[in-house]
This record gives sequence, C-alpha cells and structure tokens, in this order.
Amino acid sequence: MLAICFITLYPIWYVLVNSFNDGQDAMRGGIYWWPRAFSMDNYVEVFKNPGIMTAMGVTVAKTLVGTAAHVFFTAMVAYAFSQRELIGRNIYLLMGTFTLFFSGGLIPFYLLIRDLGMLDNFMVYIIPFLFSFFDLIIFMSFFREIPGALKEAAKIDGANDFSIFTRVIIPVSMPVIATISLFHGVWQWNDYFVGMIYINNMDLQPIQTFLFRVVAQSSSSQIVAAAGGGVDRTVTSQSIKLATMVVTTAPIVFAYPFLQKYFVKGLMIGSVKG
Repeated sequence: MLAICFITLYPIWYVLVNSFNDGQDAMRGGIYWWPRAFSMDNYVEVFKNPGIMTAMGVTVAKTLVGTAAHVFFTAMVAYAFSQRELIGRNIYLLMGTFTLFFSGGLIPFYLLIRDLGMLDNFMVYIIPFLFSFFDLIIFMSFFREIPGALKEAAKIDGANDFSIFTRVIIPVSMPVIATISLFHGVWQWNDYFVGMIYINNMDLQPIQTFLFRVVAQSSSSQIVAAAGGGVDRTVTSQSIKLATMVVTTAPIVFAYPFLQKYFVKGLMIGSVKG
C-alpha cells in the first residue's frame, strides 16, 4: 500500500519541488526531494502573463456555474425518473441507456454547437453539459433510499412536487450532491478540449487550454512570445510549464477536503422516526 501511495504521489511532489527551483539550476538535474536553489521566479513569470488570470477567471466561472447547473438539472430529472408513476418512464430509461454506449460523434456535435450559435460563447461550457445520464443513475439510486414518509408528510402540508424536491429532497441529499458536484466540478476544471475546439476567443479560453498551449511550446522563445514579454534568465520553458501545472491544479486539490466529509456523512440519520 505504501509503495502504491509513493508511486502515485511522488510525481506530484517532483513537479512541485522543481517548480520552486531556479530554472537554470534545474536543468542540471539531480533534484528529487527538495529545491536545490529555491526561487519564486517561475511563479512570478507565470502571473506576469495577463492571459493566465483571464483564463483562471473563465475556469472558475465555468466550474461554479456549470457544476451548479448540472447538479440541479440532473437531480431534478432524476427525481422525476425515480417516481414509478411517471408515464413512459421505462422508454426514457431505455433511450438514456442507449446514449451511454453510442453518440453522434465530434463532427455532428460541432455542427450542432455551431447552429445553436454557441461557438465563441461562454454558454458552450454550460448548456451542452447540463445533463448526464450516468449521474442521473447515481441520483436515482440515492433518491430511492429516501423514506416515502418524508414526501407524504410534505404532501399533507400542501407541498407540490417542485416544493418537495427543493425543500425536502435536496436538503437530505447532500452526500450524493457533493459527490456529483466533485465529479463534475473536477471535469469542468480539468477540461481543455471544449475550449480548444469551440473557442477561438482567447479571452474565453479556460486555464487548462492555456496550460495545454504552454506545454505545447517547445522553446523559451515561444513562451516569451506567448507571454508578450521577456523572461528572466533564471527561468526556462520547462520551469514555467511546471509552475503553470501547479497553479492550475492547486485550487481543485484544495477544494477536495471540503467535499470529502459528505462522502462519509449520512444526513438521513434521524430524519424519520419510527
């Protein structure tokens, strides 16, 4: 187990250590555990590029808005599907299951996005990913575990289906909501493909697409051109790549512990007596 943990975590530690080392010194190699010549120049150079802050803002916005919209919309559909009295329920489930194995492909999807006017549009990060049938299955499995007494009590009090969903189901479903939020949030944060294919406006590209372009650079001169300024001699193209990787990965890593508690905490305990 320790060996597996080491193999998994050491590459991350290696990137972190070298990102805090002098770029020219790191070219000599031999840095494994601690920075040999500690330097913040790599991060200074990364944040000097105005493009990275714009890309970071786009990524934060699409992650927050996209995750909230995806979770609410998918949960709402899943709640309807969890009701056995839903007309045509089995047909809808069969259609949804089909989409797990087959899709139209990239070109038809691109043409659809173009015809909907979402090329170079922020909503291309949100609308096409509002719903996931795989996440719907997870939501449905959880909703079926909710005692019917909760919904019956709400109906007696005069609540309609939407009120029951927002005021009863959502509050007691925080564990599954946190789980899906983490899954989709990580995907939104790490996704670079959507920005690369559907976005040409540099001001709308996310941080991962920015990172993809930085990593794709093969020389310091290309990075200088992308940054629009000179690079100090203490940094190299490789050191800038490593620093950019850390900057783009750190926020989602730090967010994970705040959601992890919901994976082991059951909010249903004590919600129904008898």
